[in-house]
Amino acid sequence: MPAGRVPVTTEVVGASPMARAVAYERLREQVGEGRQAYVVCPLVEGSPRTEAKAATEEMERLQREELAGLRLGLLHGQLPAREKEAVMAAFRARELDVLVATTVIEVGVDVPHATVMVIEDADRFGLSQLHQLRGRVGRGGGASWCFLVADPTTPEGRARLDAMAASTDGFLLAERDLEIRGAGEVFGERQAGFSDLKLGRIPRDEPIVLEARAVAERILDRDPRLAGHPQLREEVEDLLGDAIEFLFKS
Repeated sequence: MPAGRVPVTTEVVGASPMARAVAYERLREQVGEGRQAYVVCPLVEGSPRTEAKAATEEMERLQREELAGLRLGLLHGQLPAREKEAVMAAFRARELDVLVATTVIEVGVDVPHATVMVIEDADRFGLSQLHQLRGRVGRGGGASWCFLVADPTTPEGRARLDAMAASTDGFLLAERDLEIRGAGEVFGERQAGFSDLKLGRIPRDEPIVLEARAVAERILDRDPRLAGHPQLREEVEDLLGDAIEFLFKS
């Protein structure tokens, strides 16, 4: 973590009005002290096929309800570039109290006075994305909060939220993300789910994987075409098929 940064307090709150009130009370309290906040939604506009908060509709609702009386701005990827720049300029100049946005703020946004982030339907975001979003608050050196609003319906969704609440270490969260999603195929195209390794499991068996790689490199340094290792070459040929000729010719 950069020098002077304080870890962001992360809380998982339910999606019911009573549960969400905790997040928005903290937000109003911080705005009352001269701070700013983000409300992040997974969608730009509502969809009949998806039950998730949309930024445009959520901003209208917040203006009528939880955040009535505050100065709100809207930012999402479908706005014209000039309009997006104007909204961000107003937020940086503290002409807005709250920025209701999509993940367009995930990177490249640095507003030191922002101390609260409320992420609606947080279980719909990936773990790395949640971590990136959370990094938009707490950049001014003071105490900050990130509220993950969700009622996850899958074990994976709950696991992501629990991991976020338990740690602010990006490296640790990357490993946890790999455990939750699954490593996918080592010799295929699928990037998540069950591994095609018969015995090993990543990241649990990382030391064994590293040792096996070192052994393989030593064998290939001495015997690039595996001429002296016929059984091993046969296994590699079965695994890689036609690609093996290109490998051994290179």
